[in-house]
Amino acid sequence: MRIAVAGGTGTLGSYVVEVLRTGGHDPVVLSRGRGVDLVTGAGLDQALDGAQAVIDVSNRITTSRSKAVGFFEAATTNLLAAGHRTGIRHHVAVSIVGIDRVGLGYYAGKLRQEELVLASSRPVSVLRATQFHEFAGQVLQQVPGPVAIVPRARVQPIAAREVAAALAELAIGTPVGMAPELAGPREESLADMGRRLLRARGSRRPVLQARLPVAGASAMASGGLLPTGPGPRGVQTYEDWLAERAR
Repeated sequence: MRIAVAGGTGTLGSYVVEVLRTGGHDPVVLSRGRGVDLVTGAGLDQALDGAQAVIDVSNRITTSRSKAVGFFEAATTNLLAAGHRTGIRHHVAVSIVGIDRVGLGYYAGKLRQEELVLASSRPVSVLRATQFHEFAGQVLQQVPGPVAIVPRARVQPIAAREVAAALAELAIGTPVGMAPELAGPREESLADMGRRLLRARGSRRPVLQARLPVAGASAMASGGLLPTGPGPRGVQTYEDWLAERAR
């Protein structure tokens, strides 16, 4: 099956491409490096020609609400329109657990993406997943200085590879609209994840947690990023992921 992967060069996208190829499918990467611009729509029709499904894992890393909404609105609108013109039979988008409870600017963009996909007349599926195991490292990178002060947050991290496998399975199946939330096997503290990551890297940098005066801080501390109902759960724990990286 020929499946287009929007954002196929990123962390999650690379796993999606790998999973599809291993499963005997023909992944087509949609990226600027391959002549496709999701924001303008340039090159989309040609890239989607012959594909039966689209998996959208495209991303714009920003804390700005307007930039996030602008990116996801443009990219999603263009993907859906091009999919309609080229006969895409299933549009799959990844989203994030808790974005309707945690008021971050980036999450506003993801919510807009969900709205557009679910309101479309196209056959669609949306999968909300929790943060990846890489999340703690990404947060630490954004905190300069000898001491890392991170938000007080309860998370249930999952392996990006397992999210990729779930997206691939959705794409080759029947569209379901909003799929059950996908989460990792156990709850973790973001600060503790950061400490264990630095320890595994041989760093003694202290990690302190605080309820920062930013949007969504209270919701993150009280479990706003955790799944609220039954759904599939990943297998690889954060500890197992760290051990894998150390080998």
